[in-house]
Amino acid sequence: MKLLVFVLNQPEKLEEILAGFVELDITGATVLDSVGMGQFLASESALFAGFRSVIRGTNESNKTITTVIQDDAIIDQVIPLIEEVCGPLDEPGTGILFTLPIDQIFGMRSDSE
Repeated sequence: MKLLVFVLNQPEKLEEILAGFVELDITGATVLDSVGMGQFLASESALFAGFRSVIRGTNESNKTITTVIQDDAIIDQVIPLIEEVCGPLDEPGTGILFTLPIDQIFGMRSDSE
């Protein structure tokens, strides 16, 4: 069982990604509004206002999707789905995806419920 975290740099593609999740039988995910450090510093801190020219062209906000995936084989299907929608993950501006192992989980609905 793994926690999948995807920071989506193209928020307009969120709906398409979530539709793909449903097709893969991933029916639970949390979507958070998020902002990268450079964007935050450039817009919120006078000390770092000079960053505005450096980060020009980057999104003002991102969407961070988290989901627990019980079957590791599903992860092998999620990555191509995301790359089909957003482009290759090794390209700048696509987003960042990583997984973490889950040793214990509490409060999550089981598949049989």
